[in-house]
Parts: sequence; structure tokens; C-alpha cells
Amino acid sequence: MHFWMNLVLVVQLLSAVVVVVLVLVQHGKGADMGASFGSGASGSLFGATGSANFLSRSTAVCAAVFFTCTLSLAYMSNSVSARAPAEGSSVLERAAAPAGGPAASGVAIPAAALPAPASAPGSIPTK
Repeated sequence: MHFWMNLVLVVQLLSAVVVVVLVLVQHGKGADMGASFGSGASGSLFGATGSANFLSRSTAVCAAVFFTCTLSLAYMSNSVSARAPAEGSSVLERAAAPAGGPAASGVAIPAAALPAPASAPGSIPTK
């Protein structure tokens, strides 16, 4: 199970980087609008609204891979934590379980040796 989580995490990171690069490579519709006023290269105000080109389709595929990996990582991490023994059945109950302190979990923490005060607090020392 740990191998699959690592594999899906790597695929998710790669797809995120590819989506960012693909979005940055594409030019927006505002670039066509500026060209239509100045150079006359575009036939309409917002450019051609034809079918999606290769970059936009690739971006959509990589985004779908990213969201699929995100959902599968969420499912796998929840199934791994569900197998672990926990006091509560919900996330909030598991998070609140160690709130009782170390004594509730059975772990003993040694007390620090503090020196005893020479006089009571607030009293004036006498010589």
C-alpha cells in the first residue's frame, strides 16, 4: 500500500508541474483582442472560437489526472488510518483522543527534579 501511495504522489506532482507549464505556455484571449485592434491579424474581437487546440486539451487531461490522483491519495490515506487502532471512529474523535495527556495513553513522563524553595513565596528573608 505504501508503494502505491508513493507512486500516485509522484504522478500527482508531475501532473501538477505539467499543468502549470501548460497554462503558462498558452496565450490568453486578451492577446488576440489586442492584435485585432492594431495589426488586424485576428478576424474577430476575441479571436477564433473554434475547437480546442492541443495545449488546451493537454491541460484538461493533466488536470483530470491531477484530480484523480488527489482523490485516490485521500482515499488511500483514509483507509490506512482506518486500519490503525484508534479510540474513536471519526477524525475528530481520533484527534481528541490524546487530549487527556500522557497519563491517558499510559506513557509515564519522569518528573523533573526541582529544588525546594528556600522560603515561602512572598515572605521576607531574615538573616
